[in-house]
Amino acid sequence: MCPKCGRRNRVPPAASGAPRCGNCHQLLPWIVEAGDDTFDQVAVQSNMPAVVDLWATWCAPCRMVSPALERVARDLAGRVKLVKVDVDAAPQLAQRFEVRAVPTLMVIASGGVVARRAGAAPADALRTWVEDALAADCWRA
Repeated sequence: MCPKCGRRNRVPPAASGAPRCGNCHQLLPWIVEAGDDTFDQVAVQSNMPAVVDLWATWCAPCRMVSPALERVARDLAGRVKLVKVDVDAAPQLAQRFEVRAVPTLMVIASGGVVARRAGAAPADALRTWVEDALAADCWRA
């Protein structure tokens, strides 16, 4: 849903460029789900940094952090993609990233993890964490 005009838009999990509203051309928040089979295409090979939320349906803190991350994705539309991964449905990813607690959050840019944290936090703290990761020049090609 476009935050500016309210029009419903289809945003693919993987594409080049940043998604824009087909009606008003406003940058859209890019929020997608990924699993073991789609993660690399959706997050690792993304043309923009991906904020990855490794969560579980049974996790109360995960349910609290999800709206905060969606707010961050709306605030940083055109700069990040939010990729949500249910660790129970994607056990290979949980093992690959050595997830010991949920939620585990990562920022992936240029194919690598540039920031990682565990636990819930308010939207403002999460936005600062993401912006700090984006500001680091180490991930830029």
